[in-house]
Amino acid sequence: MPFARPTLSQLQTQVLQDIAAALEGSDPLLRFSNLNITGIALANLLNLVYGYLDWISQQAVPITSSDEFLAMWAALKNVYQKPATQATGALSFPGTNGTDLPSGTPVQRNDGIGYTTTADATVSGGSVIAPAICNADPTGLTGAFGNCDASTTFTLATAIDGIQSNGTAATDFTGGADIETPDSLMTRMLQAYQNVPQGGDAQDYVTWALAVSGVTRAWCNRNGFGVGTVVVYTMFDEAEASNNGFPQGVNGVATNEARSATKATLDLLAVANSLFEVAPVTALVWSCAPTPNPINFTFTGSSGWSAATQAAVKAAINSVFLQYGAPVTTSIPVIDLSLIESEIAAISGTEGFVMTAPEANIPNVTGQMPTIGTTNFT
Repeated sequence: MPFARPTLSQLQTQVLQDIAAALEGSDPLLRFSNLNITGIALANLLNLVYGYLDWISQQAVPITSSDEFLAMWAALKNVYQKPATQATGALSFPGTNGTDLPSGTPVQRNDGIGYTTTADATVSGGSVIAPAICNADPTGLTGAFGNCDASTTFTLATAIDGIQSNGTAATDFTGGADIETPDSLMTRMLQAYQNVPQGGDAQDYVTWALAVSGVTRAWCNRNGFGVGTVVVYTMFDEAEASNNGFPQGVNGVATNEARSATKATLDLLAVANSLFEVAPVTALVWSCAPTPNPINFTFTGSSGWSAATQAAVKAAINSVFLQYGAPVTTSIPVIDLSLIESEIAAISGTEGFVMTAPEANIPNVTGQMPTIGTTNFT
C-alpha cells in the first residue's frame, strides 16, 4: 500500500493541535500568536522534508530517476546520453584555377550560421569543392541547426584572392542532431534493463543502433542479404527531418570491414562503423535505409474540411506510421486501418468521413517504410 503523504494544510493542522494538547490552556490557533507562527513554520519545514524524501525515492529506482541520477542508472547498463553532432557536407565556390582553399577556412551560411572547411582543396574547372562541418554549439546542446539542403547560399568569412566570396552547398549537409532528450535516454535505458544482452541477438543490434547519435528508430533483419548477414535498418526522424527521417547515404558495411561488400556512406556509415565495434565478429552487418512506400488515401464526406483539419488528419496518419510502421515484418506485419480511423475520428470536425482508400490493412514490407502518398478529400 503506497504511503499517503500529508498535505501542507494537514501538517499545519496537526502541529497546531499537538501544541494545544501539550500546552494546557494555550491557544495556538490565534492568528498572530507566537505559538501559531512557530507551528506554521515547523509544518512548512516538515513539508519540505517530505518533498525531499519523495525526490530521494524517485531517484532510488531507474524508472523514476531524472537528470544526473538518470544518467548514472543508465551508465550501469552502458547506456549513455547521445551528444549533439554536427552536420557535414561539401561547399562549392567559383574561383581561379590553381587557387588553394585551405582547411579551417571559416564560412557562413546565409542566415549567419558558421561552418569550417575540413580539408585543403584547389580550384579546378572554375570552382572548388571542399568538405565542411557546421561549427559546434558551445553549450553542446544542439546540432540539428546545421542541416541544410544543397544549393543553400554560403559566404567566405575571410576573403581569399582568386576565390569568389559567394558560393553554395554542393551537397546536402546532414548528420546534425541535438543532444539526446531525457525521455529518449529513459526509453533506451529501460530497454537495456528489460533486454538482457544475448551476445548478438536481434534486440542487441537494435540497442546498439539506437546508441548512435541521430538514430531514433532501428530494426534488425536476420540473414537479410543471405546466410551470415545482418541487416540493420535505421531512421533519423529529427536529424533528417527535411528528408522525412530517412537516413542519407549508400547502404553498406563499415569502413574496416575486410570482407568484400559495398561501404556505407554518410548517416549509414556512422551506424555501420558503430555496429562494427560491438557486433559478433562472424556477422557481416549491413547498415541500410528503408525505402519509402507511399500509401494513397481517399476520404469521402471531407470536402468541407479546412486546411488545418486536413493537416491534422495527415499528422494523425503519420503518427500511426511512426508507431506501427516498420521495414521488417516479424513484430508488426500489418498496420490496421482501424488505428488510422480512430486517430482521425478524434480530430474535431471530421465527423461523418469514410476512408475509401486504402481498402485493406497496410502490410509492412521488408525494407520499406510506409509514408503518406496522395491524399484526396472529397
